[in-house]
Amino acid sequence: MNNPFLKLSMRVLLIGMLSLSFHSCNKFLDVVPKDQVTDETLWSSTANADLFLNDVYASVPSLLTGDPWENFSDNSMNGQAGRVSTNIYGPSIYTPSNAPSQWGLYTAIRKANLFIKNVTASTLEADWKKVRLAEARFLRAYFYSILWTYHGGVPVITDVLNQNEQGDEVFRPRNTAAETFDFIVAECTAAAADLPLTAETGRATWGAAITLKGSAELFNAGALHNPSNDLARWEQAAKTFKRIIDTARYSLFSNYNTLFFEENNNNVEVIFARQHMGGTSLANYRDGEIGPRFVNGALTGWGHVNPTQDLVDAYAMANGLPITDPASGYDAQNPYVGREKRFYESIVYDGSQWLGSEMIMKQGVGSLNATDLNNSSISTRTGYYIRKGINPKYASAGNNQNSANWIIYRYAEVLLSYAEARNEATGPDQTVYDAINLIRERAELPDLPEGLSQGAMRTAIHRERRVELAFEEKRLPDLLRLRLAEVVLNGAVHAMKIEKVGDKWTYTIVPAGGGTKVFNAAKNYFLPIPQSAIDKNNQLVQNPNYD
Repeated sequence: MNNPFLKLSMRVLLIGMLSLSFHSCNKFLDVVPKDQVTDETLWSSTANADLFLNDVYASVPSLLTGDPWENFSDNSMNGQAGRVSTNIYGPSIYTPSNAPSQWGLYTAIRKANLFIKNVTASTLEADWKKVRLAEARFLRAYFYSILWTYHGGVPVITDVLNQNEQGDEVFRPRNTAAETFDFIVAECTAAAADLPLTAETGRATWGAAITLKGSAELFNAGALHNPSNDLARWEQAAKTFKRIIDTARYSLFSNYNTLFFEENNNNVEVIFARQHMGGTSLANYRDGEIGPRFVNGALTGWGHVNPTQDLVDAYAMANGLPITDPASGYDAQNPYVGREKRFYESIVYDGSQWLGSEMIMKQGVGSLNATDLNNSSISTRTGYYIRKGINPKYASAGNNQNSANWIIYRYAEVLLSYAEARNEATGPDQTVYDAINLIRERAELPDLPEGLSQGAMRTAIHRERRVELAFEEKRLPDLLRLRLAEVVLNGAVHAMKIEKVGDKWTYTIVPAGGGTKVFNAAKNYFLPIPQSAIDKNNQLVQNPNYD
C-alpha cells in the first residue's frame, strides 16, 4: 500500500482542529508525540503539517449514499420514502430553512486557509512548501466550485477568520458569481503551475487542477452564466481540456464495468478521486446503500438509487442508434434486447442476473422487487436498480469493507467536455469526432456518422455524456448550466410497469410513484443561502425569490 492518506495512525488527533480518520498500515510518519499534535509543533515539521493537509483532503465530499445528488436530477430516484430529493427538492417546496445546501464546505475552506497561512509563514523546506501550498489551493478552489455551482456567487474568503479577534469583520458579503468564477480559475492556474504531472496516490496533480479549471469554464459557458452565448467562453474551455488531452498522460481504462471497483483504484483514467479504505471510517458504503434491494427475498441493499425509465431510454441500441430512430430495431415490448453494452453494465432490469439470481420486477408474481407503483418504499420505484460501480462481493446491506475510491474527475469526462466545448465554439470538426468515438469504441459502438450538423452533434454529445457519466453526480450540474432543468425537471420521471394482459407480458411506461417534479426557473437554478447563515451574517443577500 502506497497511499499516504491511508497510512496515518487512527490515534493521531489534532487538538481543537481536526479529528483524523486515516488507517495505519505500517510505519509512515515519526510524529512526536504519537497520540497528539499541538499547534506549537504542528507547523514545525513537514510530517506534522501533512497531517493537517490530509484532513483537508478528507473534507473532499464523497458520494452521499443516503440520497445522492443524482436523485435530484431525472436520472434516478431514491427507493426510500421521506428523502429530500423526492419530498422537498423534487416538488420544489424547499425554503432557506430546509433546502439542501453546500454551505458546510466553509469548514473545509477554513482548514485550507489555515494551512496556507501557517505553511506560508513557516520555515519548512521550500520545495515541499511549494507543492503542498498548491495542493491546498487546488482543494480550496474545488470547494468553492461546488458552492458556486449550487449557490452562485458566495463570499470568497482566503484569510483565517476568528470572531474573537476580528469581531464583525468576519462577516463578509457575497462576491458575484463572476468574481467567484474568476477566483476559482485563477487559483487553478496558480496551483497547476506548481503541481507535478504525477504525484503520490490521492494527491492533487497538474491534471486535477487543469480539469477543475476546464470544468468551471464549461459551466461558465453554459446558458445559465452565458445567456448571450459568448463563443469565446466555449473556446476557452475547449483549449483547457485540449491541454489535458495533449499531455497523453491519461487514457480510457479498458473495462467500463470494473473501472470503479477497488482493485482498479487510481487507474489510468482517473484524474482525481476521493480516497476510501474499507473497514475504517473511510470505507465506501455505496454497494449496500445504493445497490439492489432484494435477492431471493433477502435484503442485500437499501436501493437508494433507482434509475429512471428516462435514463434507460437514453441508452442506445448495440448498433449505435438511439431507440427513437426507426432503424434502431428497438422493440418497446422487448425493451432490454439488443441494447448497448453500457446499459448491461449499468442497470439491473427485469430478467437480468444479479448475485447469481434472476431479478424480477413484474407485477403479480409475488416478487419483492416488483416495481413499486404506489410509492410505498418497498422496492424499486422505477423497475430498475443500479449496477454501475456496485461490486458484487460487497453487495450486502451495511457492508463497510469496500475500499473503492469515489472518482471525481476521469478522462472520459475530459473527452466529453472537450467535444462539447469545441462543437459549441466552432462546430463538429475532426477532433470532436475523435473524442466522442474514443468513448463509443470502449462501449463497442460504431463511430458517429460523418457530416453531422452542429445541432445533431450537440444532441449526440449530450446523450453520450448522460449515459457515460450516469450516477457520477454530473447530471444535475449539466441541467443547471445548460438551463435545461426548467424543461427536464418539470413533470414526472418515469417507471416501467410490467404486467400480464391475457397470456402476454406487457411493458408500459408510467409516471413513477413520487416522481413528480417542479422547477421554478425564476429561482431554482440556485439553491438558497441557508437561513442559519443569513441569521449570523446580515451582509449576506439571499438568492432571488427565496425571501
